[in-house]
Amino acid sequence: MVDVRRVKLPGVGVLHTFVTDDGGKLGVITHRSGHSDLIAFADAEDHSDNAKVSLRLDEDEAHTLAELLGGTRITESLSSLDQIPGLSIDWFTVDYEDHIAGQPLGDLATRGVVGLTVVAVVRGDSANPAPADDFKVYPGDTLVVAGSPEKVAKAFNFYRTGETKPKSSVDAPPGG
Repeated sequence: MVDVRRVKLPGVGVLHTFVTDDGGKLGVITHRSGHSDLIAFADAEDHSDNAKVSLRLDEDEAHTLAELLGGTRITESLSSLDQIPGLSIDWFTVDYEDHIAGQPLGDLATRGVVGLTVVAVVRGDSANPAPADDFKVYPGDTLVVAGSPEKVAKAFNFYRTGETKPKSSVDAPPGG
């Protein structure tokens, strides 16, 4: 079996790379948005990582390519490693119009969201692990949260609107 290197890219997704028998290097960046980038690098010994080819695939195209290459069993086994029953780990990227923009995180438990943890806030190239309640959040920040899928959805609604109870249906977070 080919040795696949897996690197988490905070705020982006996951990069998988491997070296081919002829010395080439292939990579796939799987974005949280569902898009994937297929990248073929120059000779692995070159160390310049100059991309020969970079191709953006939407989620359906990536699944189709995986089916054609017979890679679904690898993808399924990797994704099963990341699944813990009853726990959702998800990302919320703060936009300018979101309620939380420019505000401290606050204590969600006082708003009725008990059992949810903000694991980190990613700002630019740095992560702020276990941020305090007074940590101010700005547009462009990405909040990494962990909790049940229902509590993650409730927190995301609060981050968007300032309300913990949706006025109408709330979009469930990806993967939740």
